[in-house]
Amino acid sequence: MTGLTTHVLDTASGRPAAGVAVRLFHAGELIASGTTNRDGRCPELLGAGAVGAGRYALEFGVADYYRAAGVVLADPPFLDVVRIDFGIAETGGHYHVPLLVSPYGYSTYRGS
Repeated sequence: MTGLTTHVLDTASGRPAAGVAVRLFHAGELIASGTTNRDGRCPELLGAGAVGAGRYALEFGVADYYRAAGVVLADPPFLDVVRIDFGIAETGGHYHVPLLVSPYGYSTYRGS
């Protein structure tokens, strides 16, 4: 089995993004959800336990995060929910899926 973590960084403010709703799906089924802490991490994902090989998705509620931070967004916002679809092929390791986000763009990668 494999561990899975995430970390959300607000590139517009240069800080961790606290208060972002995060949902983890496996094969289309919600298996864990939570909110990022003051360090931009979502410890609730650890509550999902080890994950096996397969297709997964992480959803991040970025528009709600920016609105709560007082950022005025267009209606509809350019980015509302960022969804990252990814696969886990190698079991026994660790997958870290960070999100670097601003109101108008994002990036991700497989971290360590």
